[in-house]
Amino acid sequence: MSNISLLWVDDEIDLLKPHIIFLEKKGYQVTTCQSGTEALEEIETKNFDIIFLDENMPGLTGLETLTEIKAVKDFIPVVMITKSEEEYIMEEAIGSKIADYLIKPVNPNQILLSLKKNLDNTRLITNKTTSNYQQEFRKIAMDLTAVDSYADWSELYKKLIYWELQLEDVENTGMLEILEQQKTEANNEFFKFIENNYQNWFSQENEAPILSHTAFKRFVLPEITKEQPTLLVVIDNLRYDQFKVFEDVIQTYYKSKKEHTYYSILPTATQYARNAFFAGLMPSEMEKLYPDYWLNDTDEGGKNQFENEFLAAQLKRLGKDINYEYHKITSLQKGKKLAESFRSQKSLDLSVVVYNFVDMLSHAKTEMQVIKELAGDDKSYRSLSLSWFKNSALLDIIQQAKQMNFKLILTTDHGTINVNTPTKVIGDKNTSLNLRYKTGKSLTYNERDVFAVKDPKKIHLPSINMSSSYIFAKGDYFLAYPNNYNYYANYYKNSFQHGGISLEEMIIPLAVYTPK
Repeated sequence: MSNISLLWVDDEIDLLKPHIIFLEKKGYQVTTCQSGTEALEEIETKNFDIIFLDENMPGLTGLETLTEIKAVKDFIPVVMITKSEEEYIMEEAIGSKIADYLIKPVNPNQILLSLKKNLDNTRLITNKTTSNYQQEFRKIAMDLTAVDSYADWSELYKKLIYWELQLEDVENTGMLEILEQQKTEANNEFFKFIENNYQNWFSQENEAPILSHTAFKRFVLPEITKEQPTLLVVIDNLRYDQFKVFEDVIQTYYKSKKEHTYYSILPTATQYARNAFFAGLMPSEMEKLYPDYWLNDTDEGGKNQFENEFLAAQLKRLGKDINYEYHKITSLQKGKKLAESFRSQKSLDLSVVVYNFVDMLSHAKTEMQVIKELAGDDKSYRSLSLSWFKNSALLDIIQQAKQMNFKLILTTDHGTINVNTPTKVIGDKNTSLNLRYKTGKSLTYNERDVFAVKDPKKIHLPSINMSSSYIFAKGDYFLAYPNNYNYYANYYKNSFQHGGISLEEMIIPLAVYTPK
């Protein structure tokens, strides 16, 4: 600790001699002075790791000295110490980015705690977090052998994400690597669970989780009232970990009322999962009832052009008279335009906003080298997504919604996974193009790497032709054709894809918030 140097500024410094001796015995190098002017002279000639600054001094006050210090050495943490409990002094100090605020009389342990918080923070958090995860590691490993229900899988996945977010900033990268291995093992077991149970969910609905086509009716509809407007935001392609870091920003304006999870249907792709969410129907039912709205994989045209019509039909089918508007945001200009006119939504019962940015980001990572470098792993992908959200028109809309007393519901349609393992598949020219699932006839594949469904009707999916089947990739696998196999395997490796079976793609967050 002897390399830690601190400056203590107080016009009654002699009275603090016991505190200084205490710190020196702990190994800290303490320099003292009795005025703001002396302090500024000291920091010109010496380097300090932290400054303790008395607020009430003759000449330059503590706040005035703080301003001068920040002007020349903004990076040095400053702890303000004062006799006064007046609120304006606290606000001034906090506004000037102080590191801590202590009220006299202070005891030596208070000073030591402040030093540790500010200077030893990273090491202490690393040690504590690592220790806690080491204790939890064995429990998660045991849970993996015992988990046998969709609810257990949701809870286990949330626990893994909690620890991933806790460990991402610690210095011990080995712990994060262990967690990644646990996530891989979890996805392997989850794949077996889905393979064994997914088809049964449609014949034994009382044993099934809430799925894409039942989520709106179950979770959204009960929240819509005539007394308070509701803003439903569906962010395309949003994973649970991204949702959790977005939530930290949202909770500046909203408090969490309820957090649910539901399961995306297969394929975990927008044209299937999001259409099912808005229609309240499975894809085979949409194809049958609304042939003008539903397009199969090999059909020309956009596959999500009729979400508004699907939603209107679902509300009518449920006998609900809800005054709503639907908005799909696919560009910065559209987002800004809605933000500028959002006050007009106040008179509605429900405002639906579908935001496509995260999906565009995942595709851009595949296609643009700069995005590949900025989002090379899950941590940086979260960080890039969060940076967008903090500066987006969507956050502007959410802030306005809070001011107008909207209830907020935030969800997505499916998640995405960083794929790294290619597996070969052979199909004819009419086989679908997605890297995480394929539909077509006469598909050839490695049975260990996919969940194959020979009869699509059993999982309520349409057939492109009489002998069509579906295959869904497991874990971090992606499907590649033998032609130019090495090129495509390298091109798509470490890209974010969706459509297959993984915890990241299938377990969907849906949260309800009320304004603060």
